[in-house]
Amino acid sequence: MPEEKDTPKEDAEKKPAPEETSTTTQHSMQINGKELKYSVTAGTIVLKEEDEEEGSKAKASIFYVAYSLDGVKDSSKRPITFSFNGGPGSSSIWMHMGMLGPKRVLMDDDGMPYPPPNQLVENEYTMLDKTDLVFIDPVSTGYSRAVPGEKAEQFHGVKKDIESVGDFIHQFTTRNKRWASPKFLIGESYGTTRSAGLSSYLQETHGMYLNGIMLISSILNFSTARFDPGNDLPFILFLPTYTASAWYHQKLEPELQKDLKKTLAEVEKFAASEYTLALMQGSALPEKQRNAIAKKLARYTGLTEEYILSTDLRINILRFVKQLRRDEAIAIGRLDSRYTGLDRDSAGETFERDPSYSAILGPYGATFNHYVREELEYENELPYAILAPLYMKWDYDDYKNHYLNVGETLRTAFAMNSFLKVFVANGYYDIATPYFATEYTFTHLGLPPEQEKNVSMSYYEAGHMMYLHLPSLVKLKKDLDSFIDSAVK
Repeated sequence: MPEEKDTPKEDAEKKPAPEETSTTTQHSMQINGKELKYSVTAGTIVLKEEDEEEGSKAKASIFYVAYSLDGVKDSSKRPITFSFNGGPGSSSIWMHMGMLGPKRVLMDDDGMPYPPPNQLVENEYTMLDKTDLVFIDPVSTGYSRAVPGEKAEQFHGVKKDIESVGDFIHQFTTRNKRWASPKFLIGESYGTTRSAGLSSYLQETHGMYLNGIMLISSILNFSTARFDPGNDLPFILFLPTYTASAWYHQKLEPELQKDLKKTLAEVEKFAASEYTLALMQGSALPEKQRNAIAKKLARYTGLTEEYILSTDLRINILRFVKQLRRDEAIAIGRLDSRYTGLDRDSAGETFERDPSYSAILGPYGATFNHYVREELEYENELPYAILAPLYMKWDYDDYKNHYLNVGETLRTAFAMNSFLKVFVANGYYDIATPYFATEYTFTHLGLPPEQEKNVSMSYYEAGHMMYLHLPSLVKLKKDLDSFIDSAVK
């Protein structure tokens, strides 16, 4: 008879819930000739929920890294910002070590990696001079895990993810006496989806109203990015980013190569008018008009008319990154189309891996693992899960038969909190969450005019992680400083 495996309940009885751990270290750096002294706490908080039979029950251990400025007489007056990345399944490493924290991974000015071993340098563009920072790793990312006896899958979904991160923020705020502080969220990619969900959850569940939300490479309405049969919206909204990518790689005709912004304005107009009307006609589109649209698409994408006609005028994102420079056996990046890579099979349908992700994984992974142990003095035997494979297993059950759209959730947060402000950062070369799709989402939120003024957008000549590009990081720092100032008046 085969040996029976332990049930989760039996396993929980054998393995007690983990204890919370933390280390606090002191540091200093120079910003604009001034010394900035700060403390860093790296540790875990165990989330619990009330159970009618068992009382308070441990559910998950959440890892975080918190930065606070030293010498502040009244921390309740100082802003605090909670940060997380996306995925779903990403740890908080990217904005932590590339944009917001006092240390950043050294890349060249264009954001291209140096050979290993990679280095950290002081980040003179850190947001720590403006706000305290808390970096959160959702369950199954970083060092965060479900406790023994609890299934990790329960946290791998839209609703539970928002609840667990929101409960962590509530607990951290309470323990550290920050309820009176101006409070901000900053999320990247799926982290913007989480941010919009949190805007409502924190308000309605915990009575926590936010001053502002910063969305880096935003996706709130998933119908704008799902290349499904019958959904023409992504083909329209991705087109300007295809053009920007072709412009960067010098694949457009000379007239369109002169001025990126002027070219994009022309393409946006075409996408929102002629192209939209053509796709709406489907197979009823007359052949003469179909050929005319294909000719314009070829002009705006750097692809051939023959190829575009073979796609039925609908260019899929994963085909575009392979097709643009196929004749050179080069694939371009999805997260950032400035990056290029070489595949084994140049005739493939799409790239083997995203070259823009490959370029940053090693430098960020090595430097963080060194930093957390050597400088923050935090020890953990678990592997730090930079990007857990949760994307394909994510639970969207509450959104069956329709696309996830937390834009409406954000609108309700605006309705409850008329002082809420939102900042959105867009990269021209971001093919994962293109800027035109973000504009579409926000112009369809249905906000009243007085609240539309509370939404601001900025654009950068880089990709999904625009802070990899040093000129964009410099601009982003100024933009975020101004936004926080405007939201705490």
